[in-house]
Amino acid sequence: MQKSQLSSLLERTNLFTLKQVAELLPAVAEAGADFTETVVEKSGVKEELFLEKLAEAMTLPFMRLKQAEIAEEILSKVPPKAVFQYNIMPVAEENGVLEIATANPLQPGLIDAMRLVTGGRIKLALSPASDIEAAAKRLYGVGAETLDRMMQDDNRIDLDGESLMKQDLNDLDQEASVVKFVNQIIWEAHQNRATDIHIEPMEIDLRIRYRIDGVLHQTPVPATLKRFQSSIISRIKVMANMDIAEKRLPQDGRISLRIQGEEIDVRVSTMPTVYGESVSLRLLLRGSGMIGMDQLGLSPEDEKVLKRMITRPHGILLCTGPTGSGKSTSLYAWLHTINSVDKRIMSAEDPIEYEMAGVNQVQMKPEIGLTFAHALRTFLRQDPDVIMVGEIRDRDTAEIAIRAALTGHLVFSTLHTNDSAGSINRLLDMGIEPFLVASSVEGIVAQRLIRRLCPACRKAVEIDATKREFLKGEGFPMEALETQPIYEPVGCDDCRGSGFNGRTGIYEILIIDDRIRPLIINRAASSEIKREALKHGLRTLRDDGWRKVLAGVTTVEEILRVSEEDEEEV
Repeated sequence: MQKSQLSSLLERTNLFTLKQVAELLPAVAEAGADFTETVVEKSGVKEELFLEKLAEAMTLPFMRLKQAEIAEEILSKVPPKAVFQYNIMPVAEENGVLEIATANPLQPGLIDAMRLVTGGRIKLALSPASDIEAAAKRLYGVGAETLDRMMQDDNRIDLDGESLMKQDLNDLDQEASVVKFVNQIIWEAHQNRATDIHIEPMEIDLRIRYRIDGVLHQTPVPATLKRFQSSIISRIKVMANMDIAEKRLPQDGRISLRIQGEEIDVRVSTMPTVYGESVSLRLLLRGSGMIGMDQLGLSPEDEKVLKRMITRPHGILLCTGPTGSGKSTSLYAWLHTINSVDKRIMSAEDPIEYEMAGVNQVQMKPEIGLTFAHALRTFLRQDPDVIMVGEIRDRDTAEIAIRAALTGHLVFSTLHTNDSAGSINRLLDMGIEPFLVASSVEGIVAQRLIRRLCPACRKAVEIDATKREFLKGEGFPMEALETQPIYEPVGCDDCRGSGFNGRTGIYEILIIDDRIRPLIINRAASSEIKREALKHGLRTLRDDGWRKVLAGVTTVEEILRVSEEDEEEV
C-alpha cells in the first residue's frame, strides 16, 4: 500500500493528529505484514481500540474471539498450518464467502493465499492478535499445525520403538516432526505458568493436562493426536535418557532444555497404564526457586517469629503439609536467608530441585543404599552447622535428625501431616520417645498454597445475609467486613481469563515452648496440644487465610478449598 493510502487510513481512525501520522508513516510503510503491531508499538495506543477504529475506517467488522464458538465445518475450511502461520481464524461463511478474522489486514498476499487455500471467496474481519491466538489453540488444539504437516507427509518416518534408536530426531524436518510438537507442549505449559504436564492415554484419545496454580486444566489438542501417542512418548523418553524399549515398568528421568532463551529443567516420570504409558513432567525453571522469606506470603509477625527460629544454634524446625503445598520452596527460602560464608550447610534431597550456591547438596540414591538416614549419619562427621533433610520418612531418619539437633546442629526437614500439632503424633508413631521429641523440636510450620487473585481484574463482592451467616459459621472475623471488602475473580488478559495470577502461602506456626513440652512428654492428643497453643496465640491456617481474604489477596472459596475447619474450640 502506498504511503498516501496508509496516511489516509491512519487519519480516518481519528486516533492520531497529522503530526503523529507523519511520524508513524516511515515505520508503518516498512513494516508490511506487521502493520498493526508497529502502529501499536510506536504510538502506544491499545491494540483493541486501534483495530476497532481501523475496522470502521476500512468498513470491516470488528469482533472478539477468545470465547467464540465456531462450527467445525467452518474450521475445516482452513488448514491449521495456515491458521497459525498467518495468525488468522475462519469465523463464518455466507453465500460462499468465507469470513476470516485477522489482526493485520494489510499482510501482503493474505487474501490471495487464503483464496488459494480455501478455493473460494474471502472477506476480512478484524480481531486482536491475542484473541485469534487463544481461539486457534482452543479450537484447533496446541501444535495442530505440526500434526497437520505430519498427517500430510506421505513419507513420514514412523517414530515408534526401534526406529527412534536408529534415527536422530533432530535430523528430521522440524516443521513435520514430533520434536517440534513436544517442544510446543512444554513451551505452552511454561508460558501458562504450569508446574506439571500430564500426558494421559485414553481409549480413543490422548489427554494433555497442565497444573496451573495447583489446579489441573485440560489443554485442547488436535483430534488426531492419539495416532502419534507412541511417537510423542518415545520422544520424551529419548530426551530424558530413558529406555524406550521398556514399556512394562515405571521409569524416571530428567531433561534440561533451552526454549526461546529460557533454561527449563523437566523431571519425567512414566507409568504403564491400560492404554499405554502415562507421562508426568514437572517443570522447574532454573533460578526461580531462590526466593527470600519476604516472598513466601508470611505476615510480618509470622516472618519475625520464623526468622528468630531459623537463626537458632540448634534444634529441629519442621515444615508440614501435603504434597504440593510448597514445603520445599519454604526450606530453600530458610536456607537462602541464613546462607553465609561462616555457616557450613549440608542438605540431603530427593530430588534436588534447585541448586543453591554455598550449600553442599546431596542427591539420594536408595538403589545403592544412599538414603536419608545414611546421608544424615555421614553429615554428622562432616562438621555441619545446618542440616536440611528433604523428608523424615522413617524412624531411622527421625532418630538421627534428633541426635543431630541434640548435639548442637540446626536441622530443617519436612513431614506429611495436615496441621502443626499432628506432626508431634507422627513422630511418636514412628517410635520416637516423647522426651526426645520435646527436647529437640523447636517449632513446626504447617502450610498450604492458595491462588492469588489477579489484581488487574478482581472485583469487590456484595455480602448478603445468607453469605454472612455462612461466613460466621466458618469462623470468619465478621467485624472486619464493616471496613474491608472481600473480592472475587473475574478474568482478563493478564491472568489468561482465570481470575487468578500466581500463588502464595497460608501458615500455622506452632512454637514448642514450656507449655507444650509437658503435653508431648505425657503423649497428649494432637487436639489437646492444639487447644493449648490456641489459648496462647496460635493462629491456624484458616485464620491466616481469612487475613489474606480481607487483604484482597484471595477468595473465601480458595481458603475453604485448601484448609480444614478447626474442630477444637478454645
